Amino acid sequence: MPNDLTTKSKLNHSQACFSIIKNGSKSFHFASLILPRDMRMAAASLYAFCRVSDDIIDDPRATLSAVHRLKDRIDAAYAGRPNNHIADRAFAEVVRVYNIPKSVPLSMIEGFEWDLNGKQYQNIGQVIDYSARVAGTVGIMMSLVMQRRSQRTLARACDLGVAMQLINIARDVGEDAHNGRVYLPQTWLNEVGLDQASLLENPQFSPALGQVIERLLDTADRIYQRALTGMGDLPSGCRPGIRAAGMVYAGIGTQIRANGFNSIDQRAYTSRSKKVSLLLQALVPPITQSTCDESPALKEVTYLVDAAVDHSHDPRGSIERWVDLHTKLALRDRS
Repeated sequence: MPNDLTTKSKLNHSQACFSIIKNGSKSFHFASLILPRDMRMAAASLYAFCRVSDDIIDDPRATLSAVHRLKDRIDAAYAGRPNNHIADRAFAEVVRVYNIPKSVPLSMIEGFEWDLNGKQYQNIGQVIDYSARVAGTVGIMMSLVMQRRSQRTLARACDLGVAMQLINIARDVGEDAHNGRVYLPQTWLNEVGLDQASLLENPQFSPALGQVIERLLDTADRIYQRALTGMGDLPSGCRPGIRAAGMVYAGIGTQIRANGFNSIDQRAYTSRSKKVSLLLQALVPPITQSTCDESPALKEVTYLVDAAVDHSHDPRGSIERWVDLHTKLALRDRS
């Protein structure tokens, strides 16, 4: 097990990142409190860099040059010369210690680039494609930090990230529309007589829009339930924290349903007392642990799983694996 992060200087880096977490995501902060100390430090470091990057892109003044600067920061971190920012220094240490492929955070930045380009999402597959980049990547990195690199565990980690992002999208429909962004599938909107342009021009709730949001939550729930089966593959000490994170986000989905799927006039959230209750529930292991679902990864995240999986016990030769991976990447780039 890597132990580089237990030195005093690295502890200081990671502890400083917790202030970023507290301000950026109370849900993630709550869940991280019950992770083992080394995992909590590494998770804080990863999240801090992701949060800082996301905030840069969400700045109304941001242009594509911001994406180029973020890519430069990732290059510098992987070269061992991170920018003089606490998040960059902590991130550089984590990707080195846990051998996180550079293509994973770069894929996250690609999702941010789609935001700045105003990319439109025609179908649910494209929405999942976006979710894979901005959240499935986090699932991959967390799995690697927990020293889990098997195909099925990585697939279920991506499921959890994608499900959380779909819940985020369902929660933030009104906020996103006011910021000039729509992540709901155009085909689903068309089926109920709506379109992205009208939603951007005049964000208003309607029963028709509620149907689309409900459909998105149903999709998130199916993916989330499959993700839960992967908990048993994780180190026992990490399961409560990851389970808590999933439960908090599932709770947001439950609140959206309780609000009648109206994500325009109100923003669903999980109260502090509810978070504490969920954390306590997460500490109690389930009576029976479901067997991990062996279903292949979502096709939209396959390239991430292939980049991170440990092939050390793969009976195929290394050259064959290399050709297979690069063929998949090439096909993805053409799509």
